[in-house]
Amino acid sequence: MIELTDLTKRFPGAERLAVDHLTLTVPEGEVCVLIGPSGCGKTTTMRVINRLIEPDGGTVRVAGRDIMAVDPVELRRSIGYVIQQIGLFPHWSIAQNVATVPRLLEWDEARIARRVDELLALVGMDPAQYRDRFPRELSGGQRQRVGVARALAADPPVMLMDEPFGAIDPITRARLQDEFLNILRSLAKTVVFVTHDIDEALKMGDRIAILRDGALVQYDTPEAILARPANGFVESFVGTDRALKRLALVRADAALEPLVALAHDHAVDSGTSLRDALAFMFATGIDALSVTGAAGTAVGVLTVAGIRRHATTPK
Repeated sequence: MIELTDLTKRFPGAERLAVDHLTLTVPEGEVCVLIGPSGCGKTTTMRVINRLIEPDGGTVRVAGRDIMAVDPVELRRSIGYVIQQIGLFPHWSIAQNVATVPRLLEWDEARIARRVDELLALVGMDPAQYRDRFPRELSGGQRQRVGVARALAADPPVMLMDEPFGAIDPITRARLQDEFLNILRSLAKTVVFVTHDIDEALKMGDRIAILRDGALVQYDTPEAILARPANGFVESFVGTDRALKRLALVRADAALEPLVALAHDHAVDSGTSLRDALAFMFATGIDALSVTGAAGTAVGVLTVAGIRRHATTPK
């Protein structure tokens, strides 16, 4: 768990606080996304957590420990850190890059080798094919995978991710978001994730902290923020299409209607989002379709009217 209490930071010569008495808690095993306009304090807040930036006031606790009572080097070795620029060492092999922190922690070579292979496999890169390559031989998406593997190497309970997918093309970015979200949640990591993209925030976050001028404007689940924006700033920030954004967060089985016979055999899986189901209906020119469960059998029906009701009913 990460706890920020009355956190403040002002940079020399600045008229206002970069972080303005920020208080929030990130529960263990959850992904908290920090988002807001440029200069809102999101990256500064994240860098305070591993003391790349020293706070001026307030407290930060990671797993119950006040970060100011921990040696900065020890603290950083216990927190995974992934940045947009990746920062791989160009003259080191992929295996050497992934092994950076384990070597600093003086793991034995056999343990390091096992961990490198385990992590490369975890991020979808065959160890036999990639461990001896160099960063220049990889695509941007592959280098980002290596960056995440390196951050996970010492199995840190906390991960900081600073716009990790910002420099990657949209198709690769969407795939990496899906893959790494599954990895981080399966490993039960507590994650602070910085982005400027509201769609990425809604997809990646269990909770979203919207910041403005260093202050916290709203902190809640993605669906709650879309359903109940705290004020006009949040409403504008999340976009006029927030009803559609909400549908992307809801599974088809949340809006099921009783099973009836349809004049066609179109169907979607119960895990399909309502937004994708609605898009499928529009593309095929139908206003209802079957929803199938784990066994592949129909469990109910989804209708355009039912989706509309779900989108407009306050939660």
